[in-house]
Amino acid sequence: MRISARADYAVRAALQLAASRDAGPLKAEGIADAQDIPHKFLEGILNDMRRGGLVSSQRGGNGGYRLAKPAESITIADVIRVVDGPLVSVRGVRPPELSYTGPAESLLPLWIALRANVREILDGVTLADVASAELPTGVSALAAAPDAWTNP
Repeated sequence: MRISARADYAVRAALQLAASRDAGPLKAEGIADAQDIPHKFLEGILNDMRRGGLVSSQRGGNGGYRLAKPAESITIADVIRVVDGPLVSVRGVRPPELSYTGPAESLLPLWIALRANVREILDGVTLADVASAELPTGVSALAAAPDAWTNP
């Protein structure tokens, strides 16, 4: 699985909004500067997030962006899906729509299992979890495994 720059930027912007939810709306420029995200790129991402119901925008001098829902009810998967579509696809196709034959036949359950694991983690972690640095125990355990930090 590859996390696109667009998804990474979207999650970081959402986390910036989650961390400052009591400060009122944040301007896109402020989010971009705080997270070192190209401003114009972020504008498009924020628009997608607004259309997806994750953020709301307010115009005017005191305007900006804020989360449309509590950070506790927005998962990392929600953000990624809004800006990038399905969490796991193979050649742009969702795994249940694939079919294989012969020795490749068991690839389908492998891709389905991969998708299930990705969903379990990303649907199980909210913006509030990450913003407060309190990841769920299972996620922390996976990240604490020594092999998790090495590249094969």
